[in-house]
Amino acid sequence: MKHLPLFLVLTLLFVLPVVVLIISSLAPGWRFPHVWPREFNTRGLVFLVQNRDQILTGLGSSFAYSLATVLVTLILCLFPAMVFSRTRFFAKALLEGLLLTPALVPSMTFAMGLHFVFIKFSLADSFTGVVIILSMFSYPYMFRALVAGFQSLGQDFQTCARNLGAGTLETLIRVELPMLLPAMAAGGSVVFLVAFSEYFLVFLIGGGSVPSFTGTLFPLLNSSNRSLASILSLIFLFLPVLLFVMMDTALMRVYRKKGILRN
Repeated sequence: MKHLPLFLVLTLLFVLPVVVLIISSLAPGWRFPHVWPREFNTRGLVFLVQNRDQILTGLGSSFAYSLATVLVTLILCLFPAMVFSRTRFFAKALLEGLLLTPALVPSMTFAMGLHFVFIKFSLADSFTGVVIILSMFSYPYMFRALVAGFQSLGQDFQTCARNLGAGTLETLIRVELPMLLPAMAAGGSVVFLVAFSEYFLVFLIGGGSVPSFTGTLFPLLNSSNRSLASILSLIFLFLPVLLFVMMDTALMRVYRKKGILRN
């Protein structure tokens, strides 16, 4: 009960912007200093229905390259995270700091230098190029999550599996990866959010050839069509939340099936 006021404050901070977006989506003429809209209409919803193909294309493309980015960063970070969590070597802290640099450097600075390289290798204006640049920019989040996961897991399970005759790859796939699911889910959630909400990198490397949901949303935020911008913002908020709920449900089912959690 002592945390109830804090919980209510956090809930209010989340709910109020959503309520404002819902009202704004039905009241495009709502402006300061009016506390309450003077009129409501559904022109934003009509425009959304009329342009649903373009919006759905951008949404589907954003989901595709965001999920691909999660998969690529997981593959890239799995073995380095294992090494960093279980071994000690010279200049380890320095190397780890260098690996985390993309998360500290502004995306514009990070991408401008790589854009020329992507053009040389014919990766610009392509879906593959977008996935690569997003993976390079967001892999530190997956890397840190996996390092923390391996550190909390320890090496006892690995030692036990090896003593029973399992090889390195079999131990990783059948013993360690199932127990690393929470760490992978945590890192994947952040990577997905970073990739899904990124505008500049997708616009620069994709060159307009790779549709994105943010490419549709961001221009509307500075336009006079506040109603449609509010509707797309609600979709932008709702879909990742829905995906995370589904992921959490799937993880709970896996752990219950394995007997790690009880019903």
